[in-house]
Amino acid sequence: MNHNRTTPIELSKDQFRKIGYELIDQISEFNVSMNERPVTYGESPAQLQELLGKGSLPEQGKDAEALLQQATELLFNHSLFNGHPKFLGYITSSATPIGALADLLASSVNPNVGGQILSPIATEIEKQTVQWLAEFIGYNSDCGGILVSGGNMANFTAFLAARTAKAPKSIKEKGMSGLSKELVVYCSKTTHTWIDKASILFGLGSDAVRWIPADEANRMDIDQLEATIKKDLENNSMPIMVIGTAGDVSTGSVDDLDAISKVCKTYNLWFHVDGAYGVPAALVPQYKNLFKGLDQADSIALDPHKWLYSPLEAGCTLVKDPQHLLDTYSSNPEYYNLNHYDHEQNYFEFGLQNSRGFRALKVWLALQQIGRQGYEQMISEDIELSGLLFDLAGKHPELEAVSNNLSITVFRYIPEDSDYDQDYLNELNEELLNTLQLGGEVFLSNAIVKGNYCLRGCIVNFRTSEKDIREIIDIVVRVGRATHDKLKKSLG
Repeated sequence: MNHNRTTPIELSKDQFRKIGYELIDQISEFNVSMNERPVTYGESPAQLQELLGKGSLPEQGKDAEALLQQATELLFNHSLFNGHPKFLGYITSSATPIGALADLLASSVNPNVGGQILSPIATEIEKQTVQWLAEFIGYNSDCGGILVSGGNMANFTAFLAARTAKAPKSIKEKGMSGLSKELVVYCSKTTHTWIDKASILFGLGSDAVRWIPADEANRMDIDQLEATIKKDLENNSMPIMVIGTAGDVSTGSVDDLDAISKVCKTYNLWFHVDGAYGVPAALVPQYKNLFKGLDQADSIALDPHKWLYSPLEAGCTLVKDPQHLLDTYSSNPEYYNLNHYDHEQNYFEFGLQNSRGFRALKVWLALQQIGRQGYEQMISEDIELSGLLFDLAGKHPELEAVSNNLSITVFRYIPEDSDYDQDYLNELNEELLNTLQLGGEVFLSNAIVKGNYCLRGCIVNFRTSEKDIREIIDIVVRVGRATHDKLKKSLG
């Protein structure tokens, strides 16, 4: 009798080694030659679907080596490369090479980091990663925390902890319908759309969000915040939390976190900081004061896959008192048999997921490979390059430099030939951005500032250099002129 099961999924040791080495060689070459490729190929969904074909699910299996080669060619020749030195769009970083290897290693062992018994060393690595991330930004290293998929989930995780902590205890049994008062939350007009999602999905409703005006620097107006809280109390509503932003996604501005923390203490509100993008800059000594009050937050969201250069997905929620996470998420039905040791930590009790991948490994390895000093150097250089982009835009006669905060610069193209109204300039810059995003030379995103449609470059990219910034200015102006000529002709 043959005691070894034969299955179509297995690869022999020699097969796995051969295919793996070939793939590693190709990825190594891709990493060093990425700057010679377009940022994106700008292909339409129809073109990409044509590549894949419309055949049915295969009845018979295919050769693994040929399949992996096909997949490699598809990804290398038909992707947008956020590791390209001229990718400055949205807030997705170039990814650490060690992080790619970490994902391979994590997938090979495949621990389920929901229960400690299912992931013994992975659980301890995640705990240490959370501690190090807290130390990184100057937060309480005894806090609780969990790795999640990204900024939305990091903020959602904290939002639910805040709701549990500040709403009446009956909410767990009776739900929102059992409350006599409306729960309300407060954030700046510049806050990311996750707050809308959270309020809708978790029962408060979008009307529960109080959007506080921002000042000229795009920071939450503290006087308006306090006045709105007072008004809600007078109207028998129940304020539960205030969200401060540490690096807003449009312009990179940081709210006055210290002032917000004092308001929260006065009115016994949960203080959450959305630092998904900007909070790693708290590591840099010259920017530390910009984040004053961060240590007073009840919870913080940050994304290692943004400014810590981790491969996707890697977000993180930090909560000052870990008990708040347990109070919110812990559930131990009788069919769980996961508690075997004193003081063990089961991550299913800290967040929304039960089954969880080993996201922490790539962050843990990068933190050690790069170190505090390495991150300080790279984050500082990203900020300096953003400042250079702002300065060059300000000096160019066809560009207007609008704002520069942390590593985000906002600017726009304005033709030299004559005066144009704002509607035309908005249309021009929107068309220019669309052209740039599909053209493959540079990838920027947009921001709306005081009603003006602007171009936005966010540098969280360790491959971007001064040479790239200077070339980006030339590209934007050249494509801007061509877009202006085309638009003028279309308008007659």
